[in-house]
Amino acid sequence: MFTKADIEKYFMAEKQESLVFLIIGVIAVLMAIAFFFFLKTSFYKGAAVPLLLIGIIQITIGFSVYNRSDEDRVRNVYSYDMEPARIKNEELPRMRTVNRNFVIYRYTEIVLGIVGAGLLFYFKSNPSKNYWYGLGLTLMIQAILMLGADYFAEKRALGYTKGLELFLSNPK
Repeated sequence: MFTKADIEKYFMAEKQESLVFLIIGVIAVLMAIAFFFFLKTSFYKGAAVPLLLIGIIQITIGFSVYNRSDEDRVRNVYSYDMEPARIKNEELPRMRTVNRNFVIYRYTEIVLGIVGAGLLFYFKSNPSKNYWYGLGLTLMIQAILMLGADYFAEKRALGYTKGLELFLSNPK
């Protein structure tokens, strides 16, 4: 049976993971700045590019999800008792969109990981191309980190969506 506690649990986990995502993004941006301005070799300048770009994405997504999780939690717990139609008309379609987006994210992250690994292995024996080697290494690492985080978020979202569907097919 799907309960209000399940809604609470989903959004609390979402908020916690988004905070981790936000922290990883901040660390990535700080590393990019250190690599670009202080270490200054071509390897570190290449490594700084994906750290900066993907770090900004991680900060943006982490902050926005963290910021809206409590409001979503309260709205859906309220709707569970008072407006079940709102769960059907708003939350379930939102979650179906979220789940479709996770598929897009997964394939994007896999492609980025493969591109990063390709750059890493192609340029690893060519010291004059250290920029591309560094870029490939950090692109691959960032893609793997995001793929891992999104795996758990997707798994949690699919369970929550199934719970919503169960609730709507057999309300209290």
